[in-house]
Amino acid sequence: MSKTVMPYHLGCTVWSLPEWKGIFFTDDAKPDRFLNQYASVFNAVEGNTTFYNVPEESVIKKWGEQTPKGFKFCFKFPRDITHEKRMHNVKGDVLDFVRLFEPIREKVGPFMIQFPDSFSANELYRLEEVFSILPKAFSYSVEVRHKDFFDHGKHERNLISLLKSYDVDRVIFDTRKLHSTKSDEVSIIEAQKKKPKVPVRFDTTASRPVLRYMGTNDILNNEPYLKEWAIIVAEWIGEGLHPYVFIHAPNKADQPKLCQHFHKLLSELIEVPVLNEWPVNKQDTQLGLF
Repeated sequence: MSKTVMPYHLGCTVWSLPEWKGIFFTDDAKPDRFLNQYASVFNAVEGNTTFYNVPEESVIKKWGEQTPKGFKFCFKFPRDITHEKRMHNVKGDVLDFVRLFEPIREKVGPFMIQFPDSFSANELYRLEEVFSILPKAFSYSVEVRHKDFFDHGKHERNLISLLKSYDVDRVIFDTRKLHSTKSDEVSIIEAQKKKPKVPVRFDTTASRPVLRYMGTNDILNNEPYLKEWAIIVAEWIGEGLHPYVFIHAPNKADQPKLCQHFHKLLSELIEVPVLNEWPVNKQDTQLGLF
């Protein structure tokens, strides 16, 4: 990243994708260099890995060492907490999990607490119980998918009030383009089966709004939505907020180009530092010197 401080965080859903070799990573990139090369361009990443497995402390420290100052991991709470135990009697589990990241505290963005679509307003009190004991050294965001929380009524108001009272951000997951697309691409069809189809909310509840956007694999078809979000993100930044933007693609190999394009659209609206060149392009430049 440029020496100028980036007013928002931008990244993909993964940092270790072998398919990026020769496209985003250098041709000869080894897995133990993937994170370092990824973090030379983008300053954030979704930490989906912790949703499935809780890493060892030594692994966490290594992640911290491989990333520059200002880089942020947005780790997901384990599914055991959010999906299996559904936030019931999990205070000990939550504290054990969050404290694992103390050694790299400055590299941790908002933890993402993602619920299944079956987690309803009737269980909201469990979330408040956990909020009350969360270490304030970290920040948090919540993604809900149940229709209760999109009712423009008391359930949604209760959620928003709870999030605001604990300074927790509401994750916005925009899949409008994905679900309105008719395609025979396998990656898009699979994504349509797996990703939620929920209404989009543009309001914020705390100072670090989290946007997860998923459309198609190409720039052209995503353009209207990415332009819309560039305008909103620019407004958030203008209001003194610090957004986190994660651009998904049904085919993960296409994520870097979509992230880069979003940043270009944002740079046309407000002043932001230029993203560093991709590792593969630096490699080509170096080869041309010999």
